[in-house]
Amino acid sequence: MADAQREVTLERVLDVADGLNQLKDIDTILDRVLLESRRLSGARAGSIFLVENGRLVFRYVHNDDLYEKDANNKHIYTSLEVPIDEKSIVGYVALTGETLLIDDAYQIPAEAPYHFNHSFDERTGFRTHSLLTIPLKSQLQVTGVLQIINATDDEGRTVPFTHHDGMLATVFARHAAAAIERGLMTREMVLRMMMMAALRDPKETGAHVQRVGAYSAEIYHRWALGRGVDIEEIRKRKDLIRLAAMLHDVGKVGIADSILKKPAKLTEEEFAVMRCHTVFGADLFNNPESELDAVCREIALHHHQRWDGRGYPCAAVNHADLVPTCAGNPGLCGEDIPFTARITAIADVFDALCSARSYKEAWSDDRVLGILKEERGKQFDPELIDVFFDLLDVILAIRDKYV
Repeated sequence: MADAQREVTLERVLDVADGLNQLKDIDTILDRVLLESRRLSGARAGSIFLVENGRLVFRYVHNDDLYEKDANNKHIYTSLEVPIDEKSIVGYVALTGETLLIDDAYQIPAEAPYHFNHSFDERTGFRTHSLLTIPLKSQLQVTGVLQIINATDDEGRTVPFTHHDGMLATVFARHAAAAIERGLMTREMVLRMMMMAALRDPKETGAHVQRVGAYSAEIYHRWALGRGVDIEEIRKRKDLIRLAAMLHDVGKVGIADSILKKPAKLTEEEFAVMRCHTVFGADLFNNPESELDAVCREIALHHHQRWDGRGYPCAAVNHADLVPTCAGNPGLCGEDIPFTARITAIADVFDALCSARSYKEAWSDDRVLGILKEERGKQFDPELIDVFFDLLDVILAIRDKYV
C-alpha cells in the first residue's frame, strides 16, 4: 500500500512539475514552485532564495499564518541577502548542495555549524517548528534554495517533515530549478531588450520597466480578486501582464535621437513622431498564436490612451504610417481601451512622476498621488485608480525594491 501511494504521489509531483512549463514570468514561476512544494506536505509557509553575485537573494515568500491567502503580498518585494556559508540554514544548503530536514528549529544541536535566526519569529509572532530546505540545482550547480516550513498532518497539527517528504521535494526541486532558470532567462531577455531601448532613451532603465511590470501585475491581481476571478486564472493572466507591461515602450527604438533625447518640450510635429512609438512597439508582436504577443501588442499600442478619449494613437490607426495624421483626432475612450493598457497607463505615469528626468526632478509622493486622484475618470479608469490606492502599500514596496 505504501509503495502504491508513493507511486501515485510521484506521478502527481511530475504532473505538477510539468505544469511549470506553461509559465513564463519568473515571479509567477517562483509563486507556483512555492505553492506546489507546500501542497506536497501541507506546509504552512516557505520561501525561495536565488544565487546572485555569490550571495543568496530573497525572492519569494508564503505564510498562511501571517498573510491573507491568495491576496497581494508586499513582503515578496522585501530586499534581503544572505551569505553562502555554514552559518545560516539556507546558506549551508546552498554551500553543500544537500537537503536538510530539521524537526524543530529551536532544538538544533549546538555542534551543528548552522543556526536558526529567531528574529522573524520574534518580530511577527510566527513560530517556526519543522524545516525542509532543498537546494535548487541546475546542471549540478546550486542556483537557489527552496525552504518550506511547518508541515501539517490531516488534522492540521504541525509535525516534522518525513524523509518521504524530502524525497518528493527533491524530485520536484530538480524540475523547479529548470523552470526557474527558464524564467530568469526570459526576464533577462526582456531586460536586454530594454537596455537596447535605453541606448536610445535613457529613461527606459531596467529598474523602471521592472517597477511598471510589477505595479501592473499587482493592480490586476487586486482587481481580479475583487471581481471573484478564479485564483488560477489570476496567476495565469498576471504572468502575461507583468512581462508585457515591461515591454510597453520598446517601440521607442524606432524614434530618432533628436526627439527622444531632446531636453526641451517637443514641438507639435515632434510629438506626432513620438506618438509613433506605440505602433512601432505593437508591430513587434504580431504572432496571432501567441497569447503573450497579444497582450504585449495591446499594451504597447494603447498605454497612452486616456479614459476621456484624449489619448493616442487615434481610434482608427492600425499602422505606423498613419500615426502622424492622428493629431487632433480622438483616441479610444473608456472601456474601449484594452483593460491591460488601462492598467499599464496608471503604472507608467505613477513611475514617471516619481522619477527624476532630464527635464524635471522627482515629484513628492503627495504631489504624485494628488495628480492620480485628480485624473480619476479623466486620464485614468476610475475603478483601477481606486484599486491602485487600495494597493498602495504594495506599490511602495515595489518602488523600494527596484531602485
